[in-house]
Amino acid sequence: MDIHVVQPGDTLYRLARQYGVPMDRLLHDNQLPDPSQLVVGQTIVIRYPALTYTVQEGDTLWSIAQTHASTVRALLRNNPNLQGKDLLYPGQVLVIQYQDRPQGSLVVNSYAYPWIDRSLLTATLPYLSQLTPFAHRFTSDGALISLQDEALISAALQSGVAPLLCLANLDENDRFSSQLVHQLLSSDQAQARLIAALVEEAQRKGYRGVDVDFEYVYGDDATAYAAFLSRLREALSPKGLPLSVALAAKTRDDQPGRLYEGHDYGLIAKAVDYALLMTYDWGYVSGPPMAVAPLPQVREVVTYALTHFKPEQLYLGIPNYGYNWPTPFREGNRGTSVGNQQAVRLAWDHHAAIRFDETAQAPWFRYVEESGQEREVWFEDARSIQAKLKLALEFGLHGVGYWNLDRPFPQNWVVLTSTANPAALL
Repeated sequence: MDIHVVQPGDTLYRLARQYGVPMDRLLHDNQLPDPSQLVVGQTIVIRYPALTYTVQEGDTLWSIAQTHASTVRALLRNNPNLQGKDLLYPGQVLVIQYQDRPQGSLVVNSYAYPWIDRSLLTATLPYLSQLTPFAHRFTSDGALISLQDEALISAALQSGVAPLLCLANLDENDRFSSQLVHQLLSSDQAQARLIAALVEEAQRKGYRGVDVDFEYVYGDDATAYAAFLSRLREALSPKGLPLSVALAAKTRDDQPGRLYEGHDYGLIAKAVDYALLMTYDWGYVSGPPMAVAPLPQVREVVTYALTHFKPEQLYLGIPNYGYNWPTPFREGNRGTSVGNQQAVRLAWDHHAAIRFDETAQAPWFRYVEESGQEREVWFEDARSIQAKLKLALEFGLHGVGYWNLDRPFPQNWVVLTSTANPAALL
């Protein structure tokens, strides 16, 4: 795979000739909203087929996979134009195998809201090992508040993807509540009630594991939180259900701050099977413009985490979003979340060239609104994603976890499958 950075005067036709690939291959792999509108600094991914097959009358993905010692999921990943569906016609050319060789295997997880666009979900499931619907909630006395997640679970299982039950400390205003966790951890009875409900819910719905995402846990509750996770794991393990936990991106044991103090990496590493490092939001909605997941900081978090966790316990968090801030930054200014494809569209609409920060390994640009307000956008592209995937492989981590699946980012999946094999868990 090559990653081409668009230069002035580039067109897809010119790139197809330059790299010796059919233009429709560039269209399929990049799925550009408007292929005539290339932005200077935008990335285009180029893959080189090693083996193709022309569909015959009566062929199905299953029969083609059997003939070529492959799988339906692999064929769907190699042919993103299929959008996750077995929609074949005679004369259609499918890629069986690419020239590039992935550097390793990663478990690929992603969170998704129950209202995710179903066509987007279908197109993306072949690239995943796990899907985590977000999120079950609970009350202070340990009652589990269920999620309308049946459609996501069914779609995941039909695609050979393992669904994980996510439990989050969200209150009625969709905010992470420190007090809610404190009340739970203050009552053995509430914890027992919640744990029993989680085991029952996971088994009844067909979940293949549980993920706990408690954020802004009080520092004084750190030990009790790790003990709760240990109790939950003891209940899940006999049922064959592993326990994962989402962790704030710490770089040292005594790191101050509401987000960090309740997550004791040393205690939690002994209490759970896996942990997702939420290595994003350095660039945040209420902060100054910067990369959402700058690579040096991501590396620092992983390096610290490995002083407590084994590599095979860890997922590297990857953001599927960026932010758009007004500049110059002033306290009280707030940015807005932006999708990665949406960011490129913004650059086109405002005639802005995309730049790339080599240190942060992240793309960004500035533009001026009609009102005269200058804005700065940081997001993810093929280069930044490739850098994060290579880091996960470098450290031998268990996998990667995306927040979240609800915005399309087709280049990501091409880069993923060129860099690592998504592990099959079912």
